[in-house]
Amino acid sequence: MSVATIADKINRGERIDADEALTLYRDASTWQLGRLADAIRARRHPERVVTYIIDRNVNYTNVCVARCNFCAFYRTVGSADGYVLSREELFAKIDETISVGGNQLLLQGGHNPDIPLAWYEDLFRAVKAAYPTFRLHALSPPEILHISRMSKLPVPEVVSRLIAAGLDSVPGGGAEILVDRVRKLLNCYGKATADEWLGIMREVHLQGLRTTATMMYGSVETPAERIEHMMRLRALQDETHGFTAFITWSYQPDHTELAGVELTGIEYLRTLALARIVLDNFDNVQASWVTQGGKVGQLSLAFGANDMGSVMIEENVVRAAGASYCMDEVEIVRNIENAGFTPMRRTMHYDLVGPPVFRERAVPRRLSLDVAKQEGAERMPAELAAYEARSREERARRSQLA
Repeated sequence: MSVATIADKINRGERIDADEALTLYRDASTWQLGRLADAIRARRHPERVVTYIIDRNVNYTNVCVARCNFCAFYRTVGSADGYVLSREELFAKIDETISVGGNQLLLQGGHNPDIPLAWYEDLFRAVKAAYPTFRLHALSPPEILHISRMSKLPVPEVVSRLIAAGLDSVPGGGAEILVDRVRKLLNCYGKATADEWLGIMREVHLQGLRTTATMMYGSVETPAERIEHMMRLRALQDETHGFTAFITWSYQPDHTELAGVELTGIEYLRTLALARIVLDNFDNVQASWVTQGGKVGQLSLAFGANDMGSVMIEENVVRAAGASYCMDEVEIVRNIENAGFTPMRRTMHYDLVGPPVFRERAVPRRLSLDVAKQEGAERMPAELAAYEARSREERARRSQLA
């Protein structure tokens, strides 16, 4: 089938299959892909509103036994650079987030064997007791699977207990590419297979929460495998309608074991546009300015994106791999308006909250991203001793403190 024939099909509002998506990716010009994706965005969001959320991406620990070879953030168990955030540190981050108009934490971390299910439950309950309306967008599917394995409890029970403790929604982290050949090459098959990632998202949706879906491309996958990833997300969305949004970003190779070269901004825009076309049952597609920078992020709004993601007061994982773009609310709003759209703040469920905070009251500019741990802070909080340590290294550390 020709590109023109496929384009006619898309313009009639019909769904395309994997072979047609691959033809588009290989043969359509970047201009053609952008026009098709923008037309779909305009049909879904004719009001020309582009949304964003004010939150911070907090990584509660960098200790991780998964050891994915594309990750520059993790530290091994027992590493001198390993850390766990204290509850006091997390509460201070929430206070700062609320002060600039934020309403949620995106809380993710490594697969730390010395943090049991009870630690998460106690933390979530404490957050909800202190900040009843603050939202926890927390724990990617591989983290939930890790907690399930460590606690020897089935995933449905772990999800149920986390929801009871205060979990509000689940981010799509750890999806990488949902093809097991790729996952084995990236050394992330052990943390969750493609079926396991999708199965946990299905369970979370069935228990009533909404989630996001993600894709990290540009490592070792083929274009056909990117499309297979999208097709699997589309099928689950048909089944549960639980995904709020799709976010894709490029692999960041610096300081990683896998290494390599980051793909170009044009490749990002083509992948983003293809996702908007293929994922015809997703309402929202985010622009990934965190990996692409503000200007490509702004251009994303002409390639199918209708959301600028998060103001993101803090980010640690992408920065560890070399990307350190930062935009506060003023800068995000300027990019949205200069592209001809109306900016609006939103919740995690994409409900509109209101116009920019800085136009309602004075908010200090934040021109650099915060880090997880402040210089000189204790790497491991004393409160961790209230929970059983599973690793030999952590037991040894605690015995030295006793």
